[in-house]
Amino acid sequence: LGGAAQASNVYWQVGGGTGATLGTYSTFNGNILSATQVVMQTGAVLHGRALAQTAVTLDANPVGL
Repeated sequence: LGGAAQASNVYWQVGGGTGATLGTYSTFNGNILSATQVVMQTGAVLHGRALAQTAVTLDANPVGL
């Protein structure tokens, strides 16, 4: 993120049947709003929030704001 942008002010809306998946050892900045689920594979890092109507699945993941 550049300038004065902060992860807490960026929102990503995910539709569709599969939801959002953060790949192994990836880094994501922002907030995820998913109609179904959010899956964070091993070692994925989230700087923000993961909000889903069904499930948020974590596998050894650091999450911070």
